[in-house]
Amino acid sequence: MTITALSAIPTDARELSIWPASMTPLPHGGLAVGGVPLTEIADRFDTPAYVLDEGEVRGRCRTYRNAFPDADVLYAAKAFLSRAMVRWVQDEGLGLDVCSAGELELAVTAGFPPERIVLHGNAKSPRDLAAALRLGVGRIVIDSPSEIARIAAAVGPDGRQKVMVRVVPGVSAGGHDKIRTGTDDQKFGLSLTDGGAQHAVTRILGQPQLELTGLHCHIGSQISDVKPYLVALRRMVGLMARIRDAHGVVLPELDMGGGHGIAYRPGEPALDLTALARRLRAELIEGCAAARLTVPRLLIEPGRAVVGPAGVALYRVLAVKHTGEKVFVAVDGGMSDNPRPALYGVRYAPRLIGRRSTAGPRTTTVVGRHCEAGDVLAADVHLPGDIRPGDLLAVPVAGAYQLCMASGYNLVGRPAVVAVHEGTARLLVRCETLQDYRNRDIGI
Repeated sequence: MTITALSAIPTDARELSIWPASMTPLPHGGLAVGGVPLTEIADRFDTPAYVLDEGEVRGRCRTYRNAFPDADVLYAAKAFLSRAMVRWVQDEGLGLDVCSAGELELAVTAGFPPERIVLHGNAKSPRDLAAALRLGVGRIVIDSPSEIARIAAAVGPDGRQKVMVRVVPGVSAGGHDKIRTGTDDQKFGLSLTDGGAQHAVTRILGQPQLELTGLHCHIGSQISDVKPYLVALRRMVGLMARIRDAHGVVLPELDMGGGHGIAYRPGEPALDLTALARRLRAELIEGCAAARLTVPRLLIEPGRAVVGPAGVALYRVLAVKHTGEKVFVAVDGGMSDNPRPALYGVRYAPRLIGRRSTAGPRTTTVVGRHCEAGDVLAADVHLPGDIRPGDLLAVPVAGAYQLCMASGYNLVGRPAVVAVHEGTARLLVRCETLQDYRNRDIGI
């Protein structure tokens, strides 16, 4: 269908910054993404629903490839994964970073080359490792000493598997305590401080079934400053130099992870990708020159920064309640389709769509439908004072860590994922139904 924008609608540039680039204001308070009106998607696919802009995803993949032309860019599948997402990432020349047999097998059965996949995780199950070896995954990131012998034994006497070691560089960074992973007080990786990483390297080099290709680190998520990455990189290069001196081995790869911060609300900081690429490369070259090391191949693992801003969540208002000075707007979703506000205190910027309101703004708290006081999607946001049941709310920056973290709480069912591109909407993942729950419940 043809979309005609209403150019007279005033839209603050800061507000536009958190929406997909294809977002277009329409008459009567509507919005289109990817050339498709969001109201049309809500009517056709019901709500709640996740809308994913294919063009935005592909464009962000290309931005990373252009910023890091000499590096391997691996999309972090834990942010969001579907067969369509696998194809988009592959088309745009990215590799994949997965954390489980489920993510790995979905990617490979969708046609992604296993040799371009990295598997990591702090507690890989036997099924995870068996799938990785059976399918021929490119790298396995060793996260604990016990994995060394387990992987070597699973490979067998005549096999050989490329591995990396996840190192904790002692760098604190990230938007919340629960997503800071670069220090010794959390569950991931092997410590640089206490020698755990160095000891693991020694053991791996003594295993003929394992080929150590490099080091891996991931210091946290929602990082908006370049400096922590530079500090971590210096420490990783220092460790590579010590490995060279102790073992005569020059490691050819260095994976600096992801965690690149994005803005969820207008005015919030986001990581400057161009600055990160430029300064990481300069620091790597300078550090290796000082240590007389061959410059390793750089790997990075963006996830949220690729898919997060490409998503929009749609909700229908079910009830409006005035309690003292507070206004609660309850919608037909909640923490079952987006647990992030409850887990991390994340704040979103919902917007009324589908009708034009002349009422003044009022401070409102958008809550979910679940039996939890903490089921809050957006606290203290400005919505029109005449908001009412039946209205449609759109929440931008909903592409990452929503469907993948969704639950079956209250047997509500996880929403559908709808892709939009060049005026067409198509279903990627259908919504979960009561029939799905009945099929899984095999009896008493």
